[in-house]
Amino acid sequence: MGGTYDLIVIGAGMAGNAAANKCAANGWRVAIVDSLPYGGTCALRGCDPKKILRRGAEIIDSARLMRGKGIDDAGLAMNWSDIMTHKHGFTDLVPERMEAGLDRAGIDTLHGHARFVGTHQIDIDGTRHQAERFLIATGARPRPLDFPGCEHLIDSTEFLQLDVLPARILFVGGGFISFEFAHLVARAGSTAVIIDRGARPLKCFDPDLVELLLDRGREVGIDLRRRTHIAAVERTNETFQVTLEHAGVNEIVEVDLVVHGAGRVSDLAALGLEAAGVEWSDRGVRVRGHLQSTSNPAVWAAGDSADTAGMPLTPIAVAEATVAASNMIKGTTITPDYTGIPTAVFTIPELVRVGMLESEATEQGIDLEIRYSDTSSWYSNYRIGESTAAAKILIDRSNDRIVGAHLLGPEYGELVNTFGLAIKLGLTTRQLKSATAAYPTVGSDLSSML
Repeated sequence: MGGTYDLIVIGAGMAGNAAANKCAANGWRVAIVDSLPYGGTCALRGCDPKKILRRGAEIIDSARLMRGKGIDDAGLAMNWSDIMTHKHGFTDLVPERMEAGLDRAGIDTLHGHARFVGTHQIDIDGTRHQAERFLIATGARPRPLDFPGCEHLIDSTEFLQLDVLPARILFVGGGFISFEFAHLVARAGSTAVIIDRGARPLKCFDPDLVELLLDRGREVGIDLRRRTHIAAVERTNETFQVTLEHAGVNEIVEVDLVVHGAGRVSDLAALGLEAAGVEWSDRGVRVRGHLQSTSNPAVWAAGDSADTAGMPLTPIAVAEATVAASNMIKGTTITPDYTGIPTAVFTIPELVRVGMLESEATEQGIDLEIRYSDTSSWYSNYRIGESTAAAKILIDRSNDRIVGAHLLGPEYGELVNTFGLAIKLGLTTRQLKSATAAYPTVGSDLSSML
């Protein structure tokens, strides 16, 4: 016989963990369940391990940029096996640490596949549990593909577990996953091909800066194929024959690995949401602005599990889960604030954005001033030998406030946070420029970008 709870959280990632702890701290009886090790995609199968591996690629790239400038990079190479061991030194400890923290908070940690069997009841591998409320935070899964041979592809989770890095890798899709992994393997000594069905990859980023990034990628051997479809993937012994179609012409490319980077959908199909009367789609549970299900008031959702205006980012998932928990506790209908939240694709160098795209600002009728800077020759980039860096800052002339900031360059993933804060607080460019930064730092470039 299972338990009865004030709240059961389905999904033990960062969002679920945040909501469970908040409600338990309020005196609620809380349980959390997951069929996978606790920690979620970001800590175990995504953001964190990816960036650990990226560190090796950064070192390789940094040494090459300083070739002839005092650094001899001859013989420098990534040892894939060793850097994977380094990654495991972080990821392998996460589940136990997270469960221990939940246990200390008095939260029941359950394991198994959760499935709704009623509006207030779930089954976990044969044991039924009752709750007044549920929060769904199960994240996302790779988008289903339908071309012949798609079963031969591995996903990002499997890529991040590779013991050996193959020599020739093809990435399907022109989004975050493909670009981040391609920039990683290119520095690790493998060849990378990215296949994108559209004309413009990385669509949520500034198109001018994307083109600069593509040029930088070509320098290290990344082959992007635009407006190209995969017709089929066929396994032949230890390799794969991938049939590509472009402008009506077919081409066969032989590679050692094919990786699915063509987007993700909400991971909800196995939850039996129909039994709970919960309306949902591939975009997530249909929720009101305050994250409560539109069709079952006992159910809430956050992150990739919720159909909201928020981007599919871990910080947004955590913020939504925290708002949902607060609304449950207080009986309020507060909506998440998505203002000033940055996003980044951790290529080398990274490409980041906060606020509106130029096209979005124009569509809203903003009296726009665009301040564009080629920062490749600025001291902070000259110092490290970087040849590709730029900033595009979008300013509303009517009030001198930043409505968008788009940056491509080393350490700009840190710099964008200041722009995000300025957007969130409504600071003017005059106010930002009045601050004095430590020098010489990348942060001290901010005033010059304005």
